[in-house]
Amino acid sequence: MKKIGILFGMEDTFPQAFIDRVNSKNEKGIIAEAVSIDKVVQNQGGEYAVIIDRISQDVPFYRAYLKNAALTGTNVINNPFWWSADDKFFNNALADTLGVPLPHTVILPSAEHPTDTTGKSFRNLKYPMDWEGIFDYIGFPAYMKPYAGGGWKNVYRLENKEEFWEKHQETGQLVMMLQEEIVFTEYFRVYCLGGKAVRIMQYEPRNPHHLRYVIDGAATDKKLLATVKDYTLRLCKGLGYDFNTVEFAVRDGIPYAIDFGNPAPDAELTSVGAENFEWVVEEAAKMAIAAAKKQKAGKMNLTWGTFIKDAAAGK
Repeated sequence: MKKIGILFGMEDTFPQAFIDRVNSKNEKGIIAEAVSIDKVVQNQGGEYAVIIDRISQDVPFYRAYLKNAALTGTNVINNPFWWSADDKFFNNALADTLGVPLPHTVILPSAEHPTDTTGKSFRNLKYPMDWEGIFDYIGFPAYMKPYAGGGWKNVYRLENKEEFWEKHQETGQLVMMLQEEIVFTEYFRVYCLGGKAVRIMQYEPRNPHHLRYVIDGAATDKKLLATVKDYTLRLCKGLGYDFNTVEFAVRDGIPYAIDFGNPAPDAELTSVGAENFEWVVEEAAKMAIAAAKKQKAGKMNLTWGTFIKDAAAGK
């Protein structure tokens, strides 16, 4: 018997719906359940063929558990090693190599010294930095947001340099990115599962959270949708994420990738809506079942992005 587990936190609707959907398919030798942990011993595991990870970004103990499980043969979705190494600024740099349009973006040192460092720790950093060059490259208005993390936490829209200096001081030890504002006429949030299943959703990020997924929106140009799908697949295959969302802001007919490292994306019924919820539950179930069938006990079964695979192959 191969077991598919789901590891989750505060979300209420998706985990149980996923478990029920997998089990309703009555696949011979495959069952799904909530992951249950009573102890974690080094290089022991293998209870689960597949684990869908929805929470380890917030619980380091779970991340360590998943790495150990992967070593013993579990296919963890998403890859916990890559997720640990990844950040949004690197995502942008990689996306540029993949030919995906992006807003101009820079990374900034934290406003406060990290714990256990002093000014002496930063002797390789020029003082002052080329702030005028940075501001000329990005322009204003601009967005400032953490280089790692998500959930629209600590995101600032800045009108000018004076507001930048004021708000940057509020960010403490967070490492922030400064990013060009894309004034958009259309905006999409896109699910991508298993590197092939894509659902493009009209999205309004300026609305309250429960009203962001647009229902019965205006018709969208088919060529634009095909481009959005192509860029989504490029990004998710490059990064190696099996369960991800990508966001695009469309300016002058060009979709700019705004945010595309979301390995535990929102899948709650109350926010994504009934149709999107049904799609993601069904596709996640099919993906997990396929992964369980391919899983080889005691082997490494993780998905790796083309960036890592090409580097390992010396390409």
